[in-house]
Amino acid sequence: MGSTTAIPKEEGLDHTIELLKEGYEYIPNRMRQYDTEIFETRLLGKKAICISGEEAAELFYDTELFKRKGVVPGRIEKSLFGEGGVQGLDDAAHRHRKAMFMSLMEPQRLHVLDEITKEQWEIAIDKWKAMDTVALFHEAEEIMCRVACRWAGVPLWAKDLELRTKDLGAMIDAFGAIGPRHWQGRRARTRSEKWIAYIVRQVRTGNLTADEDTALYQIAWHEDLNGNLLDIKTAAVEILNILRPIVAIGRFVTFGAVALYENPEKQDKLIADKEDYSQKFVQEVRRYYPFGPFLGALARKDFNWSGYHFKKGDMVLLDLYGTNHSPKIWEYPDVFWPDRFSEWDGSPFNFIPQGGGDFEMGHRCAGEWITVQVMRTSLKYLTGKIDYDVPAQDLSYSMLRMPTIPKSRFLIENVRRA
Repeated sequence: MGSTTAIPKEEGLDHTIELLKEGYEYIPNRMRQYDTEIFETRLLGKKAICISGEEAAELFYDTELFKRKGVVPGRIEKSLFGEGGVQGLDDAAHRHRKAMFMSLMEPQRLHVLDEITKEQWEIAIDKWKAMDTVALFHEAEEIMCRVACRWAGVPLWAKDLELRTKDLGAMIDAFGAIGPRHWQGRRARTRSEKWIAYIVRQVRTGNLTADEDTALYQIAWHEDLNGNLLDIKTAAVEILNILRPIVAIGRFVTFGAVALYENPEKQDKLIADKEDYSQKFVQEVRRYYPFGPFLGALARKDFNWSGYHFKKGDMVLLDLYGTNHSPKIWEYPDVFWPDRFSEWDGSPFNFIPQGGGDFEMGHRCAGEWITVQVMRTSLKYLTGKIDYDVPAQDLSYSMLRMPTIPKSRFLIENVRRA
């Protein structure tokens, strides 16, 4: 097997409390402390090997060495992801389910998504003109809920919009939470799965007609490798795996507005959009601002990597935030600088705001293209379509809160068309 080096180890019985106290910086802090890109700790009573950086990400997405099934803690399944979804599948079952998701990302469907996004922003602007103060984060989540349901083919009554938006947002907000936020996320998941399960039954019994191009139709009638339809609960989970990530774009849109406010010199460049500047700006928002802190996988077998030994069953956490802010990868990583993406090599392993690796075969988020497109369209509205005033407020965000958001939720006033 050859000689190996001991993995730096954080001493102590458990460090879950430290994780909660340090948030996004928990893994990066120890990487700096040990001057390494790997260390071992204990979280939620279990051994965890934390890795960071481009080479670490490439390792993490090697499906011959790692699996996802059984890795997500129950508390996160019961709030954020749901049970039985694509995130927890491996091998042929994962490839088959992932192919279904990727089929929804055809150019024509993305064009439809863009048109729906524009339509919903137009509706929102008319609403905001009559409001004294707009909390952009809450409004952006509502826009994204309407966009998600329209695009996925899921019926959404106006009277239910507030509840569905809050529930989808609560699932996202529960990711790194304990106490009330976590329990709100669990209740929201239960309600949402019942809602979508009812709709799937309506489709399957012929009481509701779904367009064949939509996620609702494709998932309701999706067959597994044995030719069986997904059970109703799993189908509901997978439809929510379309809706929830689109609602999550509301956070990126809010941070994009913060970036515009704090870097006003970039607004004209964003409006002109020469040399695809809006693409670079969106990617920098996704790199710079915290979103997912880390992802987990389990080692399939014993193996060595970079002189370190991994054992079958080891829990391994890939540091998303630290990799996106690594000075070994990014020049001036703590500066908001969209033009850095003019020189970016397109690696699937060094820029990983929503995970990394291959779209088709791996676990990289199928909705990443959706995120980029919807953000670009949304920022065009925030720059070229409307004007607004930004009152004094607290735009700071906590690095302990996962996922984080500006404390004020970004308030704007006096909204008018440009």
